[in-house]
Amino acid sequence: MKALIVVDIQNDFLPGGALAVKDGDQIISTVNELMHKFDLVVATQDWHPKDHGSFASNHNGRKAGDEIELYGLNQILWPDHCVQNTHGAEFSEKLEITRFDKVVRKGTDILIDSYSGFFDNGRKKDTGLNDYLKSHHVEVVFVVGLATDYCVKFTAIDAVELGYRTFIVPDATKAVNLQQGDFERSIDELVSKGVRPFDSSELL
Repeated sequence: MKALIVVDIQNDFLPGGALAVKDGDQIISTVNELMHKFDLVVATQDWHPKDHGSFASNHNGRKAGDEIELYGLNQILWPDHCVQNTHGAEFSEKLEITRFDKVVRKGTDILIDSYSGFFDNGRKKDTGLNDYLKSHHVEVVFVVGLATDYCVKFTAIDAVELGYRTFIVPDATKAVNLQQGDFERSIDELVSKGVRPFDSSELL
């Protein structure tokens, strides 16, 4: 079986949100169409406590974009985003959430960030996504959503390492682009690790 993994299409990552990805809303119609082509659709959802260690506001004298060491791991500090039970953490109203078979929440531990939909950044805890996919006999995954250079990238890399045939749909993702060219570099990195790009037109 093949599954579609829809990564973090939440209000705070969309225009007007606390950590908006430029043009992030422009992929939603494509993602909605893609969901109808898969028997299994899993969504990931950033779900941070308000005192999460990745928030710049929780570190005196620090600002978003700074890098620190957080419990032994390098950590980029972000604006407060996707705080549990807030509007920013909710999925976009334009997203067909009725197509979701499962929602996997991540980033719930204040001590460590979780970019990947499978593990936290230290790979100390898993989200249950791998067990869920295995229980449905999934062998192939397609990854879409936000953002290409962070949560999408790390979800796809973990999928490959866990043994899934893994595809990314570049035109159904958008990047943060903290540095110009991060989108292209992320795609190149994914290809080097065995993730295959696949244009949405080939699926639709």
